[in-house]
Amino acid sequence: MAEIEFRAVASNGLNVTTIGLGGTGLGNMYRAVDTEAAVQTVHAAYESGIRYFDTAPVYGFGVSETRLGLAIQSLPRADIVISSKVGYDLVPIPPDELKPTLWEQPGSFRADFDYSRDAVMRSIEGTLQRLGTDYVDMVSIHDPDEALHFGPGEDPFARSRFREAMEGAYPALDALRSQGVIKAVGVGINQWQMLSDFVVAGTFDYFLLAGRYTLLEQEPLATLFPLCEQRGTRIIIGGPYNSGILATGAIEGATFNTRPAPEAVLERVRRIEAICAAHKVSLPAAALQFPLGHPSVASVIPGARSVGELEQNLAFLKEPVPPALWTDLKAAGLIEPTAPVPTA
Repeated sequence: MAEIEFRAVASNGLNVTTIGLGGTGLGNMYRAVDTEAAVQTVHAAYESGIRYFDTAPVYGFGVSETRLGLAIQSLPRADIVISSKVGYDLVPIPPDELKPTLWEQPGSFRADFDYSRDAVMRSIEGTLQRLGTDYVDMVSIHDPDEALHFGPGEDPFARSRFREAMEGAYPALDALRSQGVIKAVGVGINQWQMLSDFVVAGTFDYFLLAGRYTLLEQEPLATLFPLCEQRGTRIIIGGPYNSGILATGAIEGATFNTRPAPEAVLERVRRIEAICAAHKVSLPAAALQFPLGHPSVASVIPGARSVGELEQNLAFLKEPVPPALWTDLKAAGLIEPTAPVPTA
């Protein structure tokens, strides 16, 4: 059973709670939510002990940051840590030109990739205005692979803005960190391969890694994570449910990394579910708690678009998980034998 704790996310003493609130749901990802419901979700997170909130300009094209900003007006700002991102330039457009796909009822903008210094400064200024605060604690370079989602055999570097990010965005963020304007600099991305280049190219406090270190995927264990340990870079885990299947189980229509889950993944999840059932542990509880076993992981940030979803995540975090579950999953070849696991 995992209680909410604080873990370091930067060497300067900045800490985050082991569970945070991911901001995609606040930005109407997949389906719209009421603004009041979004604000209530943030307040419920704070009341439950969560002190870390992640957002980004591109989440709903400004909607997520605006709603988080509304919510924090009545919270003690010094008690919470907010992370946002740079890399998407929000360009105003007429509402009739909107082409919403991922986001329902987004703001009237289009998002252009721009990792230049000027774009970074413009982006942070917009973030501060939407949040209604005079500082943001953590800033990451967002999607330098242009939000590439790749499958087995596909090239994770097929679209790369690594050089632009390191020549434009990184020096700007590094300077702001040196001046004390922000407290931590990171990269937020859906793959670990490019992070293996970033970790040695600069001094990064944290990486927000979405979906790649989960109950279903542990490739970074042998590659990225040792580099992060050497460099003192912490990991924040987004997408702990692999975009759905580790929350729903292997049901018809289950999604894996935003796509319909292939049969091989469905079968693997069925086998994990069977072992979880034998130990009377719910699959989402195992999925949410597993990443926190690694010493480099500072926080796990599932999204929630309602108080009910938030409470469900908190219940999964606190559900008792016996050590024998992890032993049996390893024995069955369902998680890496070297994977550090949570202690009871």
